Amino acid sequence: MQGNGNEVLKKKQFLSAQVDLSKFNPAQFEEATDEEKKQQDVMGESTTFFKDGMRRLRKNPLAMASIVILLLIIVTIIVAPHIVPYKYYEIISVDGVRDKSASNLAPFTYSKLETQYMERTGEKLFPHILGTDSLSRDYFIRVIYGTRVSLSVGIVASIMVLIIGLLYGSIAGYFGGRIDLIMMRIVDIIYSLPDMLIIILLSVVLNQTLAPFIAGTVLESLGTNMISIFIVFGLLYWVSMARLIRGQILTIKNNEYVLAARCIGTKNGRILRRHILPNCLSVIIITTALQVPSAIFTESYLSFLGLGVSAPLTSLGSLANDARAGMQSYPHRLIVPAVTICLIVLALNLLGDGLRDAFDSKLN
Repeated sequence: MQGNGNEVLKKKQFLSAQVDLSKFNPAQFEEATDEEKKQQDVMGESTTFFKDGMRRLRKNPLAMASIVILLLIIVTIIVAPHIVPYKYYEIISVDGVRDKSASNLAPFTYSKLETQYMERTGEKLFPHILGTDSLSRDYFIRVIYGTRVSLSVGIVASIMVLIIGLLYGSIAGYFGGRIDLIMMRIVDIIYSLPDMLIIILLSVVLNQTLAPFIAGTVLESLGTNMISIFIVFGLLYWVSMARLIRGQILTIKNNEYVLAARCIGTKNGRILRRHILPNCLSVIIITTALQVPSAIFTESYLSFLGLGVSAPLTSLGSLANDARAGMQSYPHRLIVPAVTICLIVLALNLLGDGLRDAFDSKLN
């Protein structure tokens, strides 16, 4: 019976798409070579959305160059304070005496007292790479800490925008109806608020009310102006992210797999986490990456207007603002922070464009 069964299976049934094994001749086929087997392995290699996007990103030369520049900047601002013996707030002194002759030094020059000290002791002092400012503080280390502050503000602000915009847009887009109508009218109202005016008003109000509470804490070094900037980022700058997330969810929530998850009783939170938000990942990555340079630029021009960090802490914008008075006599003190801001913002924008090209499925 077993043999008869095999004979039946070998015969092609009428109107069947199966292969007629009775006509199979092994001599007509050749064994695949090792190269063909390797090619099949490559062609059949499994991948994920993130791996596929990173593969396309590595083929973008501008994006990769931007990553290299950003890594060099990050390594510099981390390593430099451990090498340079000066502090960003430290006024240069020699033998415990304040060196008044060390103000406004040119790059890689020493003051009179430092020169006399080196001649007397034979000890070589660390050079002032970018000279000093008008208060006899090493300018290079102030640029390093200014870059730290500006990058930190950009990253923290982007995380705030991501969290608030993601939650708000997800709720409005998923539930829809009257909830969506009310929430998006609130977004329209927030869009109409002038951010500069609110920062100025908050700085004035918080300077009186918040100053006693932050005295003696880590926030005191930031000052009420920087806290006002973070509050404004949390109040105003998330609306674009919320609108993008809402638009994506409106197009995704009616797909068959979402409806199937609802039919089997899956909770709304799980549907959002497992089925909807992963399909919005490209928009989330791109928008967050482009928000970082926007936040850095906003902080820089607010610091340039005197609404940034409190002295002696510095940022790139406040350094450029302080350098305006001596722009003709000491142009490098304005050029260095300005070029650093342009370099960081340009690299982040190019990286954001590269991420958009790599992860946006509509462009591939």
